[in-house]
Amino acid sequence: MTRMTATTRTSSTYSHTQSAPLCLFVYGGAIWMLVGAVACRNEDLWLPIILAVTGVSMAVLAACFHHLTVTDLGDRLGVAFGPVPLFHRSIRYGDIESVEVGRTLIIESWGIHGSIRGGWVWNLWGRDCVMVRMTKGTLRIGTDDAENLAEFLKRRIGDR
Repeated sequence: MTRMTATTRTSSTYSHTQSAPLCLFVYGGAIWMLVGAVACRNEDLWLPIILAVTGVSMAVLAACFHHLTVTDLGDRLGVAFGPVPLFHRSIRYGDIESVEVGRTLIIESWGIHGSIRGGWVWNLWGRDCVMVRMTKGTLRIGTDDAENLAEFLKRRIGDR
């Protein structure tokens, strides 16, 4: 259940946003924690505080991973989770050595983490990805627009 909100495919620019339902489960957990905090407000002092802080933290975390946007930033590629822009990075096109379409392993799952195959995984939903080999490391960018992103990056690194 992904939704494309913006895609531009020309040799000079690229922007694509992928949304996924995973954050809805985290929002649901946050609501349950906040309801629990209200329900036990007359109990032990620490329990409602712990539940409220956990609920608010979960809501912020869900907002951080609501969607994944990959954008051409001129001399670099921007990769950002959002709408709360806590997790983002950019890759200079000059640092990219090669690009290929791939798939993440089931155990690599979603989020931001190291890959058991080396490098990093930035993935929101699904297993399709673009493997970007750089002068210092590898990044697997999860996307539902892998072919177009790989094509765009190949054109950009070929333009050097």
